[in-house]
Amino acid sequence: MHTLARTLLAAFAVASLGGGSLSAQQPAGPVVLAHPTDVESVDAIIHALYASISGPKDQERDWPRLRSLLVPGARLMPTGRTAQGEGRIRVWNVDEYIAAAGPGLTRTGFFEREIGRTVERYGNIAHVMSAYDSKYLPTDPQPFARGINSIQLWNDGTRWWVVSILWEAETPGNPIPTSMLRAP
Repeated sequence: MHTLARTLLAAFAVASLGGGSLSAQQPAGPVVLAHPTDVESVDAIIHALYASISGPKDQERDWPRLRSLLVPGARLMPTGRTAQGEGRIRVWNVDEYIAAAGPGLTRTGFFEREIGRTVERYGNIAHVMSAYDSKYLPTDPQPFARGINSIQLWNDGTRWWVVSILWEAETPGNPIPTSMLRAP
């Protein structure tokens, strides 16, 4: 086993046994305090997450709000298929996500909302499978995209944090299961 892997494994074991803690890396961008109502519950943080990335054409997204929801070191990971049909995943930190997705969200307008959810929770961790649809305007009759966000959350005893978001867009060959379209 490589030295780094052994060190990380040992650190995790110590932290798991209560003998220490693992610190997440500090984010590259500014640290922003969350509004308490945004992080008081699973429902609240999911609502705040969607609200932070949604907005009209030519309006900057609420990046400070998004930053305030994410634990330092959080990952945002879109998945999909290449034109050749090969699976792909991108792994971004919040700054990389903002740089990659931000201009397009602002240029076209983008409103994403939750259309269904399942939650599994154990102690201070929760896994949220959140079905979504995306529109250019909230009044558009049909979304231009739908999919599922797999969101991992952690509660530090005082608030909820987004640890990671892994998402996949719906395709004709991979529709959102009807079981995922339950109201949040």
